[in-house]
Amino acid sequence: MNLSGLFKPEPLHIPDGFLSLPIAILFWVLTAVFVGLALRRTRDELGERQIPLMGVIAAFIFAAQMINFPIAGGTSGHLLGGALAAIVLGPWTGILVMTTVVGVQALFFQDGGLLVMGANIFNMGILTVLIGYGLYRAVEKRSQGIRFLAAGLGAWLSVLAGALATALQLWLSGTSVLNIVLPAMLGVHALIGIGEALITVAALAFIFQTRPDLLAAPEEGRGKGWVIAGALISLAVVLISPLASASPDGLERVAIDLGFMGQGQDAPYQILPDYTLPFLGESPISTIAAGVLGLILVGGILYLIARTRKPSPAKET
Repeated sequence: MNLSGLFKPEPLHIPDGFLSLPIAILFWVLTAVFVGLALRRTRDELGERQIPLMGVIAAFIFAAQMINFPIAGGTSGHLLGGALAAIVLGPWTGILVMTTVVGVQALFFQDGGLLVMGANIFNMGILTVLIGYGLYRAVEKRSQGIRFLAAGLGAWLSVLAGALATALQLWLSGTSVLNIVLPAMLGVHALIGIGEALITVAALAFIFQTRPDLLAAPEEGRGKGWVIAGALISLAVVLISPLASASPDGLERVAIDLGFMGQGQDAPYQILPDYTLPFLGESPISTIAAGVLGLILVGGILYLIARTRKPSPAKET
């Protein structure tokens, strides 16, 4: 039995054709403002200790987004990761990480349209970061249990916020009627958000057990061991990515049910389509190899970004 068509990551984000040109441009502008602020706020703040952590978190989020988990009604969901990135890295660095992840997915894996990439970054990499960070930091002096609860709630709400923004974008674009697309998007993503919350809390619990200083005092020194461990965990997630649920994700399910799936437009080019290497076909090995390349791309791009944010020697001393 050929499993290659049953278990593999599917494109997950808004494709070109779902949003009108004015809405796409509007969210490119909004996204550019937030990313510009993030670049400005992280200037001269990222030292040698922070750069590896950015890469590890980005690699984990990229790998985890390749794993679609099944929910009710023949639908699947996947981690967004914005809340996790914000809690561990802070909001501005978190925005840079999420922008890189979503950008790599669109540019190299044809996951999400190029024209609507600004909207995808805003929905998944800005709203999620701001909500997750705000709720967690509001209780950062409380007990560990309260912090976990806030992190889980923030992660859940961040998924709903992304779904709400997408529904509004579809409505403003004339793609669907608000009183139909809004409850459809919120309903399915309320379930997906539970998975987001569980994964986020589990990841934070792991960090608390192994390296609590990464959360409590990010300016302190960090050994190489946690970097290697994080890289190995991300690689392990990629290795099981061929077992991802092949069911439609939340947006795809809504688009199918409401009849606008056909408006989606294919990318004008293909590099690593559907998280595969074209010369290896749609096979588990192809998905794993493409995932490993994705980890390298995300890590490499973030390293280059982080080096430009690195303080000068005079400011480090």
